[in-house]
Amino acid sequence: MTRAVRLRAVVGSLNPVKIEAARTGVQRAFPGAEVDVRGVAVPSGVSDQPMDDEETRRGALGRVEAAARALPDADLWIGMEGGLEQMQGSSGPTPDRLFAYAWVVVRRDGPDGSGRRGESRTANFELPPEVVELVRAGMELGEADDRVFGRRNSKSEEGAVGLLTRGLVTRAELYAPAVLLALVPFLRRDLFPQ
Repeated sequence: MTRAVRLRAVVGSLNPVKIEAARTGVQRAFPGAEVDVRGVAVPSGVSDQPMDDEETRRGALGRVEAAARALPDADLWIGMEGGLEQMQGSSGPTPDRLFAYAWVVVRRDGPDGSGRRGESRTANFELPPEVVELVRAGMELGEADDRVFGRRNSKSEEGAVGLLTRGLVTRAELYAPAVLLALVPFLRRDLFPQ
């Protein structure tokens, strides 16, 4: 009888949405594996509400490295960071429009000390003007969503995307494909040199 491969993954966050997205993405990438996912509270190294693509990506990188330092006895470390970005219109910046998305970074160290890293970004979606106004006033997206939608801690449940799509797409469902896509260099080692 063949024993299933066991993969231990550490997510650089205690947010249950991020942990579930990691579990779903890793299980889809490695369907025969027994996947154990746990979270650890680590700093991202960026502001609470990243406001551009570069800062958001840096936050995911910061989380994956901090998770690896905090719990080094794992097979994979996963960093996720949600961010916002003002999109450019055809006639220049459109300051009243913000789009939300997240970066995902996965790290895996080899037995010889070498490692691989994969990265991906979720789809993005536009935020409504009422939420944008609160964010521009300095509020973090989750807090702004809670105020506008009369919720509590929605970022640990369906998130902005779930609230805006009336549950058709949840935050975990948005993040899970990006976790899977960040695993491409591990799935196709033959095409990605270390």
